[in-house]
Amino acid sequence: QLLEAKASLSLAQTRHALQLQQAKAQMNDMVPKKQFEKLQTSLREEQCKAQQLEENLHRQAEQACRQLVRTQEEHKHLLQAAVEQVEGLENNLRSAEAVLAERAAQLKDTQAQLSRNKLLIKDLCEENKGFAMALQAAELKQKSTEEKNQLLKEQASALKQLIRKITPASLS
Repeated sequence: QLLEAKASLSLAQTRHALQLQQAKAQMNDMVPKKQFEKLQTSLREEQCKAQQLEENLHRQAEQACRQLVRTQEEHKHLLQAAVEQVEGLENNLRSAEAVLAERAAQLKDTQAQLSRNKLLIKDLCEENKGFAMALQAAELKQKSTEEKNQLLKEQASALKQLIRKITPASLS
């Protein structure tokens, strides 16, 4: 029994020494407690910073989203205003085109009337030339007639004088 107990003790001591060696090896791989606590504190601080950054990022994302929505609304209103302005300009353009078409038609009518008036004036000028020639011929006839009339008056006057001379002589 004693031998068994000694063997058991020896075996237990060997196991214990082995466990002790393993524990020392593990401790060599381990970080000292102060350094571990420091690292743990640093980790907590970094986690807090990361959480704050995440919250800040989340707030900034929300602000950016709200700003984007506002900007989209502004752009939507600006686009709507631009569309309305374009529609107004298109209506003004159509009105102006209609007025221009009406004016063009009036100008064509006026031009046609002017062309007719030019032809009438030309015809009147031709007719006037004819009248001027006829007037000139009539004036020449009148002058000739007046000259003949004057001649006849002179002849009548000479005859009257001759008759006056002849009449008292034939009475006597």
